[in-house]
Amino acid sequence: MRYPEGHKEEARARMVAAAGRGFRKHGFGGIGVDGLAKEAKVTSGALYGHFPSKNAAFKEAAIAGLEELRSGVLALRAQHGTDWLEPFVDFYLGFKRVCELGESCGLQSLTPEVCRADEDIRAAYELHLQGVVHAVADGLPGGTPADRHQRAWSLLSLLPGAVTMARATSSEAVSEEIARAVRAAALLVARTPGTA
Repeated sequence: MRYPEGHKEEARARMVAAAGRGFRKHGFGGIGVDGLAKEAKVTSGALYGHFPSKNAAFKEAAIAGLEELRSGVLALRAQHGTDWLEPFVDFYLGFKRVCELGESCGLQSLTPEVCRADEDIRAAYELHLQGVVHAVADGLPGGTPADRHQRAWSLLSLLPGAVTMARATSSEAVSEEIARAVRAAALLVARTPGTA
């Protein structure tokens, strides 16, 4: 049977997305190749046809998570112009705080796993993280390029930290209190040159 052009790339993209959901929900140590294959609705053999190892699948999932965030930032900047920052912060501290863990932001849910990963994965993660930082920094107001870069790092550290803490609480009231407090701090840091 002959597959249409682009089939292999589409299948790989679906597997990367499924692997990302699996690693976000269960962590690297909490899911094996069989679990990733089940998440992707393929056989383990099919998964191995795209990734030589679980590490390789994790690396692709971590990179894809960062690329999704970078693309989201660029889309919000294109849609809202200079007013993109507040919708971004609200989406991150709103939907991304309460969504099912498999749909959470890779920056929030996969970063702790990357800390335990090998040097190859960490180097790839760092490279793509720099892309996210540049996308954010280029959309921040005022200051020098170096200052905007510093504020981007601050913003991208505050938001996932807040979401992680908020997700760890059992009380919705505390979760919302964390989100409100960090929203104000994140917007202040991101908008004010020289605060990072």
